[in-house]
Formats: sequence, structure tokens, C-alpha cells
Amino acid sequence: MRHILIRNAAHILTMNDAGDELARTDIRLRGGVIDEIGPSLNAMDAQIIDASASVVTPGLVNTHHHLFQSLTRAVPAAQNALLFGWLTQLYPIWGRFGPEEMQSSATIGLAELALSGCSMTSDHMYLFPHGSRVDDTIEAAREIGLRFHPTRGAMSIGESLGGLPPDALIEREGDILNDCIRLVDAFHDPSEGSMLRIGIAPCSPFSVSRGLMKDAADLARDKGVMLHTHLAENDEDVAYSLENFGCTPGQYAQDLGWTGEDVWHAHCVKLDKQEIDIFAKSKTGIAHCPCSNCRLGSGIAPVRGMLDKGVRVGLGVDGSASNDSGNLMAEARMAMLLQRVSNGADAMSAREMLKVATRGGAQVLGRADCGQIAVGKRADLAIWDVSGIESAGSWDPAALLLAGPMKVRDLIVEGREVVRGGQMVTIDLPLAIERQNKLARALAE
Repeated sequence: MRHILIRNAAHILTMNDAGDELARTDIRLRGGVIDEIGPSLNAMDAQIIDASASVVTPGLVNTHHHLFQSLTRAVPAAQNALLFGWLTQLYPIWGRFGPEEMQSSATIGLAELALSGCSMTSDHMYLFPHGSRVDDTIEAAREIGLRFHPTRGAMSIGESLGGLPPDALIEREGDILNDCIRLVDAFHDPSEGSMLRIGIAPCSPFSVSRGLMKDAADLARDKGVMLHTHLAENDEDVAYSLENFGCTPGQYAQDLGWTGEDVWHAHCVKLDKQEIDIFAKSKTGIAHCPCSNCRLGSGIAPVRGMLDKGVRVGLGVDGSASNDSGNLMAEARMAMLLQRVSNGADAMSAREMLKVATRGGAQVLGRADCGQIAVGKRADLAIWDVSGIESAGSWDPAALLLAGPMKVRDLIVEGREVVRGGQMVTIDLPLAIERQNKLARALAE
């Protein structure tokens, strides 16, 4: 049976338990897993991938995205708004989406992630206009070939009840829970090596009821799936929690049962030390989205303090209406630089942040089978060409976030090529871009 042999990698950042870095070493991929690691392995019947001028890392892991937003990048009315104002500008546009827009936007967002070295991503889809379903994004992920963790989001409190979203975009809470059950039963695969797992994800404490938050937690634990939401994203978010719930966002999450190894929260820019302690002790995960936090003026999350306390932290590009990119390698560099701005140049190394972007993200998503290069782990690998101008003159090519490419040369997911030579091999990308731009023009007009 033909398999893949990555030959003579110049440098391998394994992110394994020992933190090994290997030079001039081969990696054999067979049956979706890493089968063998060592120098000068027997080629047998392998497809050879030359990595002699490359750095090999685990595939990057994206822990927070809104793939539907790739159709609404750089919308003029929302370019300079804070979070709540930004949302109110975009809700009416998103309300005109249908299944075609959702699938096209997801396809582009997933391809963009793949080209940045991402092998596994979550998604948070929380509005469902005109018959749109999470199924639309699942189909896109199957076509692209990424490992996918979509979450079924929801909004149930509209403007008429004091919420932020228009009433036209909210759903009945019973319908929300029923669709969560449908999705989990139809698609969730808990097995090792799974390419598709479903999560349950009410949008935020300011767009759903306390009752739905509790019911979602009970349902997720009954079904054995993970929970996800937005939390403590900016000062407005914290003020809303104090005014409406009488406590901070982290305390609210704890009170509702929204802490634990099966929970991860997006952003958490404004967590205080007490909330960080709560998350550390409960092993609750955090999706850090630095570019979006900068774009919306939300602030700099205390990632250094979180990691020092033992909080599980991964990276997220967030939606492309608030980033407005979906490059996970660029996200990792931004995360590293912001922690240095906040805490000093020695606060975050390139290697530590790359570990957050790989092993860290896998831990947040509950994937012990991914995020590292070790025998028996899933064959999700990113190969970075360091012979180009970005790394020219670099004394340490493995310090990719300091002097390295932002675009992957080859991406392998579950032992299958998704990107080869910097080009998508699973879809006709120019055709997908043409369709995306046509849909965007129609929405703008």
C-alpha cells in the first residue's frame, strides 16, 4: 500500500512531550497516522516528499472562527466600530445569507486556513437565515479536507427583549436544542482520528437566556460533546455581565456550569486574576484571537498570565469580518508580539507561541491524538519552505514566527495532501474565489 515518506527534513519541531527538535530526519505516514520517525528510512513503495530545505511542524489548530463571515470582509460601515456597533452594522447583511452564501464563505475560509498551515479548525455558526444549516459548512470542510470541529451556535434574545441581534435572526430555544440533537446524532464522531466532531455553542451571554445556557450545558454533557461561547471580549461585554447578571463573565460561566475540560471560551480579553484561577483549576480552554481583538479595539488578552497559571490556550483567527484575514500563522506571530508589548521582549518566544498554535489548540479541542509529531499520532503535518526570501539570512530557520513564511508549502491532513507546492489540491480555488466575489458583490449591491 502506497504511503508518504517525508524525506530528510532540515528541522522538525515535534511539540512532543519532551519538546524534541530533530534535524535531517524522515517521517513515515501510513494509514492516517505517523508510523515511523528516524534518519534514512527505507523508501519502500512510498510517495517521497523532499523536505531538505524545510521546517516541519504539526499542522496548526484554529480554535475559533466564524466561517460565514468570509463574505463580509472590510465592510465600510463596520470598519471602525467597537464590538457591539460592529455587530449591529453586520447583522442585517448576514440576515440576507442563504445556504449558497454559507457554503461558499466556508469554502474560502477553510482554504485560507489550509494555505496558512492549519490542519484542524473549529467553527462557530450562530445564525441560520433562509434555510442555512451547519450542514453547509460540514460539506465545505469535507471538500477541502480539513479536520473539522463545527459548533452549533444560537441567538434567542432579540432587540425586542433587550438583546443585540434583530428579532428576525433569533430562534426559539426549543428549536435550537432540537437542531443540536439532530447534528450530534447525524455527524459527531468521537473516535480517535475523527475528522468531524460537533460542539454546542450558544453565541454569547448577551444573545441567549440563562436557561438556554444551562440547557445547552446539560445537553452537551448528556451527548458527550464540547461547549463553546464568547466570553469577556471587551469592556462592553464585562459591563453587560455586571449589569444584567451581577457578576463578572468568568463567574457567570462558573455559576452556569460552563467550566471544565469540555468547555472553551473565545477571547477572554478581560478576565481578571480570579477568573483566570477559575479557568486554570477547572481546565477550561481559551481561544485567543489577537488580530480580531486589535481590529475591534478590545484589548490584549493576558495570555502570559494564563499560561503561567496552567490555563489551556489555543489560537483563533475569529471571523473574517473582524480580522479580516484567516491566516493562522500570522495570528501566531501577532499573539507573540502582543505579549511582548504587554510584558517585555522575553515574555513570549517564537517556539512557545508556535506550541500554543499546534499542541495548545489540540488540547483546547480535546484532541490528544493531534498537535504533535510522534509515532501513533495523527498524520497532520505542515511543511514550511525556508529557502525563500522570508528566511534568507536567518540563523535559526526553526524560529518561524520571527523570520519565516506565512504560507505553507505542503499541508497533510490524516495522511492526505491538501496543499502541495503552495497550491490547494482538493478544490479548484480560482473557481471558488470567483463564486465568492460574485456573491459578495450581490450582497453589497
